[in-house]
Amino acid sequence: MRVFFVKRRSLKALGKFEDLQISSATLKSLKRIGFEETTPIQEMTIPFSLQGFDIIGQAQTGTGKTAAFGIPLVERINPKNKNIQALVIAPTRELAIQVSEELYKIGYEKHARVLAVFGGQDISRQIRALKKNPAIIVGTPGRLLDHIKRRTIKLNDIHTVVLDEADEMLNMGFIDDIEEILSSVPDERQTLLFSATMPNRIKSIGERFMKDPQHVKVKAKEMTVPQIEQYFIKVDEREKFDALTRLLDYQSPELAIVFGRTKRRVDEVAEALSIRGYTAEGIHGDLSQGKRMSVLRKFKEGSIDVLVATDVAARGLDISGVTHVYNFDIPQDPESYVHRIGRTGRAGKQGIAITFVVPREMGYLRTVEETTKKRMKRMQVPTLAEAIEGQQKLVIDKVESTIDENDLSLYRKASEQLLDEHDATSVISAMMKMLVKEPDTTPVKISYEAPLPARKEKKKFISKKGNRSGGHRDIKRRNNQRSGKQQSRSYKKR
Repeated sequence: MRVFFVKRRSLKALGKFEDLQISSATLKSLKRIGFEETTPIQEMTIPFSLQGFDIIGQAQTGTGKTAAFGIPLVERINPKNKNIQALVIAPTRELAIQVSEELYKIGYEKHARVLAVFGGQDISRQIRALKKNPAIIVGTPGRLLDHIKRRTIKLNDIHTVVLDEADEMLNMGFIDDIEEILSSVPDERQTLLFSATMPNRIKSIGERFMKDPQHVKVKAKEMTVPQIEQYFIKVDEREKFDALTRLLDYQSPELAIVFGRTKRRVDEVAEALSIRGYTAEGIHGDLSQGKRMSVLRKFKEGSIDVLVATDVAARGLDISGVTHVYNFDIPQDPESYVHRIGRTGRAGKQGIAITFVVPREMGYLRTVEETTKKRMKRMQVPTLAEAIEGQQKLVIDKVESTIDENDLSLYRKASEQLLDEHDATSVISAMMKMLVKEPDTTPVKISYEAPLPARKEKKKFISKKGNRSGGHRDIKRRNNQRSGKQQSRSYKKR
């Protein structure tokens, strides 16, 4: 296997799609979408794929990998063939829908029909849709396998199979389903595998089901978008929620995502935020498909200010306008951290990522910094006065905007009457008090979550190849030998 490294310092565009020998129809679709210049993973992947090579692309969400596999996939579609010609396998419903929408846009001028199939949706409805001759099927592993066994998805004419977010499918326990699907499709096919990390089980898929794959890798140091300002707050577990609300009041984010480690955590934090007056809802794998899509739609439309999510539920989501990411719990591996903060700082815009770290988890923070090649700045929890000041600034901005953009003549008489009876400072102070959202201290219930197993050395945490080293017994033995205080000693000054 040949390995090609994209040696760039950022994910800036490199070249034109016109230089990649893409058909005029697909180029027209790309122009309609607004795609003009390639990202590193696209520039390296598309030429190999157009030549028919199997490809392993190592890159995270946000690098443009959907177009990297989508463009050559669409190029190979024959609109006159009424059978299914390509399968794209994705770990979650949301990602399957997102990928299908982008493939539809890429294949618009070629009239390439795309259908998404996933669990949680009426299968009879999907069977009816399959009779309309889609060329490309994007689906989750379990539902795809279900259709294959029912013979409602026929595999005879499939020439391309794409595995998207392969490492996440491994984490979610789908790898056996993946191998069964790959064993069912024709041997004469092109296989494209994309994964942020490359654990051994994923490598074995490449060895067993791919033919001399070309390995294109965007290095880990490129994964952190430079527009993201990264901070950490060292805080005790029981103080996390109050710290979060102080930050929300002080920073007044336009759209924010809060990441929690567990489903229970997501439910409790979302409910607690609602109790304290924030428009917040949560998503995780246990919610119905309808509920999850409803929450995401409201978040995209701006009727929800704060989305609380688990890693799996938010994986692959492409939501524009997210200004702040709050890691309520630090993730267990640095790759997940990179995926989380990648929800903000998109399209050249500034973003802010803040991670809460309990004292015993400082070793994980160091591992994240070593992976991203960027040191986080320490931030203090805003004081009550600072939180109120942040809300006052928000009101002042709104008032100034209202003055600039509206005809206020109908309100002048009442305003002049107030000013005749009171001094201007008192009037404005009263208005500010009415408009400012003062910090709410209503009691809420957030269950205690034990910190991650204490670890200090990077080699004991994650190997260079992305594989976890050591087992649960090793972790337990080390924890018994060393206290949390000793673990965080190297960070006590931070």
